[in-house]
Amino acid sequence: MEKLLNYISGRWMEGSGDGQLLYDAVTGEPFATASTEGIDMKLAVEYARAKGNTALRKLTFQERGRMLKSLALHLLSKKEIFYEISSRTGATRIDSWIDIEGGIGNLFANASLRRKLPDTSFCVDGDPINLSKQNTFMGHHILVPKEGVAVHINAYNFPVWGMLEKIAVNLLAGMPAIVKPATVTSYLTEAVVKEIIASGILPEGSLQLLCGSAGDILNHLNSQDVVTFTGSASTGLKLKSHPVIMKENVPFNMEADSLNCIVLGNDVKPGMPEWDIFIKEVKKEITVKAGQKCTAIRRIFVEQNMMEDAWKAISAELSKTPIGNPKNEKVRMGSLAGKQQKEEVSTQLQKLLAASSVIYGSQNDLQLIDADFNKGAFMSPYLLLNDNPFRNKETHEVEAFGPVSTIMPYKTLDEAIELSKMGKGSLCSSIVTASKSIAADYVIGAATHHGRILVLDSECAKESTGHGSPLPTLVHGGPGRAGGGEEMGGLRGIKHYLQRTAIQGSPTMLTAVTKIFQPHAKGNETAVHPFKKYFEDLIIGDQIITEKRLITSEDIDKFADLSGDHFYAHIKTTDFSDTMFEEQVAHGYFIMSAAAGLFVDSYDKNPVLLNYGIDELRFTKPVYAGMSVYIRFTCKEKTAQENKEITPETMHVKGIDIPRGIVKWYVEIFDETDEAVGVGTILTMVKMKNKI
Repeated sequence: MEKLLNYISGRWMEGSGDGQLLYDAVTGEPFATASTEGIDMKLAVEYARAKGNTALRKLTFQERGRMLKSLALHLLSKKEIFYEISSRTGATRIDSWIDIEGGIGNLFANASLRRKLPDTSFCVDGDPINLSKQNTFMGHHILVPKEGVAVHINAYNFPVWGMLEKIAVNLLAGMPAIVKPATVTSYLTEAVVKEIIASGILPEGSLQLLCGSAGDILNHLNSQDVVTFTGSASTGLKLKSHPVIMKENVPFNMEADSLNCIVLGNDVKPGMPEWDIFIKEVKKEITVKAGQKCTAIRRIFVEQNMMEDAWKAISAELSKTPIGNPKNEKVRMGSLAGKQQKEEVSTQLQKLLAASSVIYGSQNDLQLIDADFNKGAFMSPYLLLNDNPFRNKETHEVEAFGPVSTIMPYKTLDEAIELSKMGKGSLCSSIVTASKSIAADYVIGAATHHGRILVLDSECAKESTGHGSPLPTLVHGGPGRAGGGEEMGGLRGIKHYLQRTAIQGSPTMLTAVTKIFQPHAKGNETAVHPFKKYFEDLIIGDQIITEKRLITSEDIDKFADLSGDHFYAHIKTTDFSDTMFEEQVAHGYFIMSAAAGLFVDSYDKNPVLLNYGIDELRFTKPVYAGMSVYIRFTCKEKTAQENKEITPETMHVKGIDIPRGIVKWYVEIFDETDEAVGVGTILTMVKMKNKI
């Protein structure tokens, strides 16, 4: 009998004792045991802090992002190994694709977030705040990686995705992780971690694995650590109430299983595209992963006059679903993860039947392909009917974590919204409608009780990721019963692993701290024009102050003719009474163009490759004909770029192999009274001396 290994303190090790017996969900045969007995959890936590945290905190966001990309590419090359093992969990190829390639996709998505982050180990949060009249005192916020470890306690339904979607975020933030997958499917998680460790891509101590019980690991945490949990609300509450979690104020992020719902708008009738979209979505959410998804549809709300048409159409689709051995290409629904899970679903199903009746589904009459009903953890999909959902509340309180969903009637959209909220907090909800007003009313009305809402119609259905698909750039979590946490969410998710600290001081000092030039800080006036410096040679704060340029009425007229912008304020013959201006005013974009003429080193070829944008451009005071302007031009921020991979498709793209970085320049435009008339940030691409 195979013994699963734990990866702790830099080495693979078995737990002692007999451990928990693991079974093939399809054949029912035992094939492995898992145990963490004898593992020193305190040592594992200390190792993560000393080795993993120290190493990750030294890396910049750019380096961490490239690390995630390399890891994603490596795991993608090994995916067939994972697919083969995944079938033991009862997952079909499509189910496994969601778990395996969906998880790897999280690594890619978080790797891409590096483009929104600086080339430092920390980042600023929000905008700078001026705290003084003379501009010598200011405040800001920074985010730095916590000095602890992220402990992830995951559910059994997605042994790959559940791990990768979480570690992608904490690794990018600069924190290590100890992953404790649900033991019943931990053999698949173990296979993935073996490939991660063998790749050598992550710094030592960045990732550890527990394939059995979590033991006393929570006893050894403190406020610098983070705990995330995915699973039942009852288990989550038990963990969240742990004395150490409460005493040490350990951040705890919970994503609990919830009674998610879908609403069919009362504008949708049979024959409409939205009708077919609705039926397809419901069938998919009942059968994919055999309904073992925290986001699966448990409650279906349909306008009362459409109920019979709806349940008949859903039942017809469910009857077409081939069930059996997931290795058979004809099979579209596999088994549950194990017989224990099947027993739990059956128990919950009986509770639901106290207030509902079966429309579709049978406990005994189940035709399987290449599988034995008595050996595997197979179960029929069930569609239940609760014809009085306001009175029969079991449907809003009991979840059968499998292929079980209940259809219920509503009279008005307000009733549908009220019913959706009776789940007391859900991860997600969907509304299928062709009506913009129904969509708007439902989303605003139901948003307080749902972490995510999908609006499905014929326009988006083809490209929609569907009701049950959390996305790495959007928050995944929900209020109330759903746990109150938020996982992923792009930059929002990363902030769960960062400490936000307010900082105060002079603009010059905060420039030194943040590595970003702050307004009113002292610059480094340089004899060499910044445009003549390579990326590596530029220093934050490098600055030039230009000569003045006189703005004439002829300049304004010419720009109006050239641009076609003949707004009345730019015409000198305008009657300026009852306007905001005294006389002919220069175009803001002309002033910005004139600014470029002043600060650009014009004629000789230099390391600046191109100018590709302006951020936060503001015109703060009108410039009239006869006034002069000058520019203070400062190196604000630098971010190195790795070279794009040269492929047969891109090898002919001019300049693709030039090493480069992005430089942001703080541009201040002043008039002859030294008052600011405009401010903005210009982005340029600057050549590097060497490739990354």
